[in-house]
Amino acid sequence: MGKNKLRKFAEMATYEHVFQADFEQLKDTTFALKGKWCADFFHNENPIVVELGCGKGEYTVGLARLFPDKNFIGVDIKGARIHAGATQAKEEGLTNVAFVRTRIEFIEKFFAADEVSEVWVTFPDPQMQKPRKRLVGTLMLSRFRTFLKPEGFVHLKTDSNFLYQYTQEMLKINNITPAVNLNDLYGAGYDDVILSIQTYYESKWLAHGLTIKYVKFQLPVAAELIEPEVDIEFDTYHSAGRGVKEKQQKTI
Repeated sequence: MGKNKLRKFAEMATYEHVFQADFEQLKDTTFALKGKWCADFFHNENPIVVELGCGKGEYTVGLARLFPDKNFIGVDIKGARIHAGATQAKEEGLTNVAFVRTRIEFIEKFFAADEVSEVWVTFPDPQMQKPRKRLVGTLMLSRFRTFLKPEGFVHLKTDSNFLYQYTQEMLKINNITPAVNLNDLYGAGYDDVILSIQTYYESKWLAHGLTIKYVKFQLPVAAELIEPEVDIEFDTYHSAGRGVKEKQQKTI
């Protein structure tokens, strides 16, 4: 590990708003703040918003600035990325921000039933060949339901046409009507403060002429989620923040 990464990890170890937990720590127990985030960390009763795959925390920090009456928690496995948002939140004195470094498949260990009001999934890897790893796939959405309030929302923002089309099929087969469903967020005239927040890679994708998709929806409380079985054309470029380059078209 490089000296710069070591420095970032050492700094984050001193941040009171950054929490780190691996499988060995969680396999026989749950995270200490599970069910107690508002009471023991934020010290208020404001709604909790979780961003999964938060990267450098642009959305977590940006939303926290816009909505001081909500609490925001960014989750990612990459500590060096989290460092950027965590440091920015610390320097700005934002008290409604926290970060968790862990693998997203452990997310149920961190939040109790009805503890979270909203989940943001911002520019995830579309996982075109691995449905079980998609952050808006039925497996992960079922996990969200263990802690998301019944009236809570899931927000997806993506550059991936594949992931957007998959989400359309997933919503359709599960009889979910989205509250917002835009295949060209910035070209649709959608008036919302979220448009004031753009990640570094989002700006790059826009510069390459890619459209940004945005879907906002609620999950059924009890019904089993059905995985769609449809053919969807693969993206013709490398998505999820690793450059724009042509790749062979495929379908699943």
